[in-house]
Amino acid sequence: MATVATARRIALACPEAVEGAHMGHPDFRVGGRIFMTLWPADRRAVVKLPPADQQALVHMDPDAFSLGGWSHQGWTSIHLARVNAAQLRLIAQAAWRNVASKRLLALHPPAE
Repeated sequence: MATVATARRIALACPEAVEGAHMGHPDFRVGGRIFMTLWPADRRAVVKLPPADQQALVHMDPDAFSLGGWSHQGWTSIHLARVNAAQLRLIAQAAWRNVASKRLLALHPPAE
């Protein structure tokens, strides 16, 4: 089970990530673009993913991942009680890669 504190640490570990706020919730941005938000009271994170990744996660584990009103733009909910830190780290990194600039992507190639 991942915690809100773990989710915050994972998001801030992404290169050049900064914490801000969006609609009263903590968010995490790179280059001014949001890649993850936290909903602490719900113990939920929301990440921006490509549609194929989003659909794969929901299909793989609908108890851990769900779609809402903004899902058509790639926003995917992660129920923190249903994932571990390693899973969350991989997903947060994918969300970061989804919004990071080409310059940052070139400086930080994916781990093999």
